[in-house]
Amino acid sequence: MDTPQETLKEKIKKQGDLVRSLKAAGAEKAEIDAAVGVLLGLKKQQTGSSGTSKKMAIREKIFSTITSVFKKHGAVTIDTPVFELKEILAGKYGEDSKLIYDLEDQGGEKCSLRYDLTVPFARFLAMNGTQYPNIKRYQIAKVYRRDQPAMTKGRMREFYQCDFDVAGVYDPMVADAEVVRIMCECLTALDIGNFTIKINHRKLLDGIFEICGVPEAKIRPISSAVDKLDKLPWEEVKKEMLDEKGLDPVAADRIGEYVILKGGKELLTQLLDNKELVSNKNVKAGLDDMILLFQYLEIFNVLDKMSFDLSLARGLDYYTGIIYEAVTEQSGQPKAEDGIQIKRKTKKDSDELDETTVGVGSIAAGGRYDNLVGMFANTSSGGIPCVGVSIGVERVFSILLQRAQLTSVKANEVEVYVISVGDGLLEERMGICTELWDAGIKAEFMYKRKPKLQAQFTVCDRDQIPYAVIVGKSELDRGEIKIKDMRSKEQGEGGGIIVPRSQMVEELRKRLRN
Repeated sequence: MDTPQETLKEKIKKQGDLVRSLKAAGAEKAEIDAAVGVLLGLKKQQTGSSGTSKKMAIREKIFSTITSVFKKHGAVTIDTPVFELKEILAGKYGEDSKLIYDLEDQGGEKCSLRYDLTVPFARFLAMNGTQYPNIKRYQIAKVYRRDQPAMTKGRMREFYQCDFDVAGVYDPMVADAEVVRIMCECLTALDIGNFTIKINHRKLLDGIFEICGVPEAKIRPISSAVDKLDKLPWEEVKKEMLDEKGLDPVAADRIGEYVILKGGKELLTQLLDNKELVSNKNVKAGLDDMILLFQYLEIFNVLDKMSFDLSLARGLDYYTGIIYEAVTEQSGQPKAEDGIQIKRKTKKDSDELDETTVGVGSIAAGGRYDNLVGMFANTSSGGIPCVGVSIGVERVFSILLQRAQLTSVKANEVEVYVISVGDGLLEERMGICTELWDAGIKAEFMYKRKPKLQAQFTVCDRDQIPYAVIVGKSELDRGEIKIKDMRSKEQGEGGGIIVPRSQMVEELRKRLRN
């Protein structure tokens, strides 16, 4: 039996070994084909998620909830290509560049699948900057990464992201504060449970690295190492800094004193009182922004969700200012059993650490990226500052799906099921559904001339349809129908009420409003 810790990669390897051993032993073709079928099914899980009706209902709820919040804040939607020239994506993602899918078209031109929705949006602004000097946009679309899948944690090679961005020149921290507010609104509306927004500033972090003695050329690589502190203990991150990044041990120890700091306004005050820190230009600029941001977040009633966390680095190279990510209780490392801690001995182990050592991970993240548009634009339309957030749909989905295993999820929105008693009354059921549809009521009936009564009630229970309209020949002859509340198990009202056929729509509307 598979252990809970057994990864998808291990299952694929084990099944592949079985297929090879069956072929080597000259097993029956049917046995080999069955083993190959299992192998292909496992490999399919590496690409993306499949959608049962239950899963799709959850995912659709996520999309509609997030879109509603985005629109409430004045965003318009735009679309960007799935394919980009490889050179467009090169140099934008730091160490994560190794996760980009590279392709080659018929003419030999090198292309890539989009890694995120941010860089394509920046290129869109560079091409259309004169038309959109200021814009709030949102986009919900798939992105692609050569990652090691962990489906229960929402990590796949093909997955959806929901992005909201504000582009344009505005007063400091106003747009940034609204984007953070939007992230909080979305996560609250999705009802994922308690969450925290970890927040930091790229200039503050860069300034701290400078004070600690990190050479300018090593600031980004060291930042990428610090970004792993939510997945690895400090000792392992420090080892990477020394062995792989070539950082001086004294500098690493000084960094360690800072990245353990987290808090709220009190941490801001503590850093402002540090004369060595505020003498650094980058640190001072970062702290000035944080003071304003905290002030605006308090007005927006979300300051209580914030954790000012100096270990937050965000590994992508294009961030220039405020950075943030949302985490839940499911986001962190699982507790080690019996005091045993998982160790990684190789860089390959570290690259694949998410699979066995972390939970869902951050469920939303983003920040300010003021220079990205300028990388693609000419002088007439370049330099549009931007700030945004990306919500990881699959990670939110994995949380909601785990909860849905314990509760029933309504896979469709049908409100009324039209049921016949005795004779099939197909045409009558069709006519009643037509009347309900015309009235804007979501209704269904069974596509059979003489369906069994119990089969029709089973559909109501399975699909959690709240009301049934029950028709029989004698009732129709009297111009009546019965309306039954399928959620009630009692007699009387639970058995349904008789209403005139002409009042059916009015009665159902009244009940559906309650």
